[in-house]
Amino acid sequence: MTIQISELADYGWSNFFTSQLEEGDMDAFIPARVKSVHRGQIHVIGVDLDRMTVPYISKDGEGAQATVGDWLLLEPETYRPKTLLDRKSIFKRKAVGSHRGEQLIAANVDTLFIVASCNFDFNLARLERYMSLAHEAQVTPVIILTKADLVDDPEEFRQAVSGLHANLVVELVDAREATSTKCLEPWCGLGQTVAFVGSSGVGKSTLINTLIGTNDIATRDVRVDDSKGRHTTTGRTLHRLPDGGWLIDTPGMRELQLTEVEDGIKEVFADIVEIAAGCKFSDCQHAQEPGCAVREAIETGTLEAARLKRWRKLAAEEMHNTANLAQRRSKDRNFGKMIKRAKKDKDHWRDE
Repeated sequence: MTIQISELADYGWSNFFTSQLEEGDMDAFIPARVKSVHRGQIHVIGVDLDRMTVPYISKDGEGAQATVGDWLLLEPETYRPKTLLDRKSIFKRKAVGSHRGEQLIAANVDTLFIVASCNFDFNLARLERYMSLAHEAQVTPVIILTKADLVDDPEEFRQAVSGLHANLVVELVDAREATSTKCLEPWCGLGQTVAFVGSSGVGKSTLINTLIGTNDIATRDVRVDDSKGRHTTTGRTLHRLPDGGWLIDTPGMRELQLTEVEDGIKEVFADIVEIAAGCKFSDCQHAQEPGCAVREAIETGTLEAARLKRWRKLAAEEMHNTANLAQRRSKDRNFGKMIKRAKKDKDHWRDE
């Protein structure tokens, strides 16, 4: 049975993916979307494909393995993945620990819901990290503030976040109430995909349960001593939303090391980039150089010194991580070439 393009739109298919197909692909293969990945097995969804598990697939190169939200073309007889389609967006981070590679978070997302709570864990620097991730992927960030009942004036938190970027959408919700979360419906419609990110304990799992209308996601209280949460989500998966969209939950990520998001950082700190364009020297470090427009903006109150400090820290971290990743890729390429040469020499020796 040939699947129609219109049937796939319900699962998040768009013209971006259609443009990658060659003539006859829709007759020869079955499009499927990755719902979750577990121990080398991929759980896919699609037209008449729910609850199906297929073998693992990856392309050549780092960061090219299949992840949640990806689209695959399956062989109709064996259901083995034939092709991993290019992504319209991808979220990734530097892998946690000493390993210098990348960890894929989610693919083909339309909107990133960044969840933060109005309590002791509120952190503007962390929000700027998530926003940089979204802008680099060219995905719309929406800030969701929860636990407003824990503070006297939640509007102060909304105003603080709104000042991070022009036209930034900030919603204040009660994660437990469906009526309060109706403001999020414009991003949850038919075929739309939203991803959730946020530290553990901000009410992310509670909010997801409210949106999908079930209690499938486990929730746990935050620690009383430091108001920090415990991880409740241990994997990433696609959930169906009542309005026809798809939701990708992610584990709480307190450590989010950014890699290859230079443009995203520039977008988040566009105000500083614009001010810096007025510096006397193009390589101004905004320290002691004469004619520094950034320092002048701080002195006049146009720019907060704390925001400049956060920008410097994030930009330096991203540059360091990206350089390390480039070195690792170069090392891997050289190692691959060595293996190929060794195999070629071995085959040549056998033929003699």
